[in-house]
Amino acid sequence: MTPWEAVAVFAAGVAAGGVNTVVGSGTLITFPVLLATGLPPVTATVSNALGLVPGAISGAFGYRKELRGQRRRILRLSVGALLGGFTGAVLLLALPATAFEKIVPVVVGLALVLVAFQPLITKRLRRRARDRSSSAGPPGPDARFPATLKDGPVHRDGGPLLFVGLTLASVYGGYFAAAQGIIYMSLMGVLLDETMQRLTAVKNVLVAVVNTVAATFFLFVADFDWTAVALIAVGSAIGGQFGAAVGRRFSPLVLRVLIVTIGTVALVQLLLR
Repeated sequence: MTPWEAVAVFAAGVAAGGVNTVVGSGTLITFPVLLATGLPPVTATVSNALGLVPGAISGAFGYRKELRGQRRRILRLSVGALLGGFTGAVLLLALPATAFEKIVPVVVGLALVLVAFQPLITKRLRRRARDRSSSAGPPGPDARFPATLKDGPVHRDGGPLLFVGLTLASVYGGYFAAAQGIIYMSLMGVLLDETMQRLTAVKNVLVAVVNTVAATFFLFVADFDWTAVALIAVGSAIGGQFGAAVGRRFSPLVLRVLIVTIGTVALVQLLLR
């Protein structure tokens, strides 16, 4: 790797760390740069996965304030993230490179639709829940109801649907990771009554879990470019802190627009590969 290539990889790591913390899909910044340095696709993928682990941890630490009160939820969802991430890492080495290439654009595109229309979808789900409650008649003295907001019920953990959805998204994350955070945000945005910032905090923890378990698996079975790993690791750790400092100031609308914009760029890039 030439000095200029090293600078490019480090800069890509900083950018990816910041983008991953706020939105996701930072892999679409680092992966093409690694390929441009001459690394084979699989080596670039596993080196990128290991290098982005410090960035994911850095981003999660930067959002530690928004993680308060979500310990039980994070522990539950992290089990699915761990299982899914490990499965995806195994598939990366077991399946041909073309196996997921046809699915990735579809998954990313669906996630973008969910993010873009999440307020409308959530509003309709709450309205249906409220209508069902109204049609059921007055509650008995011993009836138990979930805590509610002014416009609908609170989904504390998203139920089995969110767990299964995030586990499957983690399989994808362990395999390639591009737009993984966007998929997480789309699923949690629809199935959880939380602010975008608190969901972003959970997303960062789940990404850290997936990246760590996948990278740990790769350590035993794959070849790394350790120069690339070190450059991305340092860069993504710096970028993660910067992303947390900036991203926490974004309003829900700005954050949603940013997710859709970056995700669309990622989708176009994937389609043109």
